[in-house]
Parts: sequence; structure tokens; C-alpha cells
Amino acid sequence: MNERALLAAQGYLELGMVEEALAELVAVQSLAISDPDLIELRLHILMQGGRWADALASAEELLRLNSSAIPAYIHGAFALHELGRTAEARDLLLRAPEILGADPTYHYNIGCYEAVLGNSDSAMQSLKKSFALDETYRDFAKLDPDLEAIRAELE
Repeated sequence: MNERALLAAQGYLELGMVEEALAELVAVQSLAISDPDLIELRLHILMQGGRWADALASAEELLRLNSSAIPAYIHGAFALHELGRTAEARDLLLRAPEILGADPTYHYNIGCYEAVLGNSDSAMQSLKKSFALDETYRDFAKLDPDLEAIRAELE
């Protein structure tokens, strides 16, 4: 794999230069087209660029290579949600490996998806788990537009 191109892609990602980061990946993709680390990097770049359909395709590709790839579940679900496919996003997270049960982001995102779907009781249950694991998620919840329907319950 071309280490220079990979480092450049990561650097461009950190600078928010999505197109430049993707261009650098072209140099290494032909050499390591099925490299999970490379696919995960592409997934992060596409998400930063708001390219949700492409990000979802990368998450699905990552899951095909490694069904326990945690980022593929979290980020794939987020891409689905951004595409307006919130029920599918929730369902993807619910199929994730059990280890995600210790991740506050997992519970927070399920809470958001449940709130958007109108399931306020299950949304609150998931959000409480998230807050118990990491209290800073309570601050995120105060401003998250996905939680508008249950904002009063959160206070």
C-alpha cells in the first residue's frame, strides 16, 4: 500500500478537505481494494463530506468484509438516518455486535432514531443508558434536533 497517499488522505480528512482526501485514496485503492482500514477511512471521508449514499455503500462493503466492524454499524446507521431511512438505521444498530452495548454513542443514536420514529418511551430508555455511560451525552441531547419531540422529558 502507498503509505504516503494514505497519510495524505488522513491529513486532508483532518483538514476537512474531502475531495482531496478521496483523490489520495484513488492511488491506494487499486493496490488494496479490500483493505478494511482503507474502506473505513473512505467511510469517514465520505461522512465528513455529507455524501451519505456513498458512505452507506462503504459501510455495507466494510460489513461484507467484517461483520463485526463496529464503525460500519454506527456510521452506516447514521448514513441511513441522514438518507431519511431512520427505521433501517435503528434496525442496523439493533443487529450490531453485543460489545456495542457498552458504547454511549450506540445508545444515544438508538435514542435519537426512536425519538424520530415517535417511540418516546424506548427513546428515553436508550438515552438514559447513554447518559449513564457518559454524562456528556446529556449536553448533546439538549441541542439535538432529532430529540425535539421529547425535549421536555429530557429536562
